[in-house]
Amino acid sequence: MIGIYGGTFDPVHYGHLRPALEVYEDFALSELRFVPCGQPPHRRAPQASPAQRLAMVERAIAGLPGFIADDREIRRGGTSYMIDTLRSLQAEAGGQSLCLILGVDAFAAFHTWHDWQDIPRLCNLLIMHRPEFEPGQVIQDGELQQLVNDRQVHDRAQFRNSHSGKLIFYPVTQLDISSTRIRAAISQGRNIRFLLPDAVISVIEQEGIYQ
Repeated sequence: MIGIYGGTFDPVHYGHLRPALEVYEDFALSELRFVPCGQPPHRRAPQASPAQRLAMVERAIAGLPGFIADDREIRRGGTSYMIDTLRSLQAEAGGQSLCLILGVDAFAAFHTWHDWQDIPRLCNLLIMHRPEFEPGQVIQDGELQQLVNDRQVHDRAQFRNSHSGKLIFYPVTQLDISSTRIRAAISQGRNIRFLLPDAVISVIEQEGIYQ
């Protein structure tokens, strides 16, 4: 099973990396692909350029077996839609199943994504959450709730053995770190050590990002 973890990663930080590592290990993924969004459809353009965000991801995961920085959305150009990314990955997967990894907040808006109802036909959905979370706390849309009702499983083995169409909520270590707060701290001249890897900080400093 190949994991796909998309985001703007503006910048990537430990709040992204630690949960991703837990999912990679706990679900025995063959690989986990970090896919920086080229041009997000639902928010303003990231502050860092696509090349800078890709470089930060590459530096963050360097040396971690099975972790891959995937630049297909940046190379594709235009607005980035996950459905297009999944279709291209499926064509390359050699029969392996795909697992789209989402945080709870992203999943709460899943029903607003382009062609969202076709996504479960291409992959499984893994929703990361903090241990005390209850799905009803964020799922307000009726169609999204129906998706959960129809496709949710609770067993990791059943999820792993499904080629597509299954959904699982999975507790991970949730670190209270956000890219927004990191960018604000940099603009204020504050120290950002221990919020993100030193290798990423080096890219930020060398490129003068978020100043």
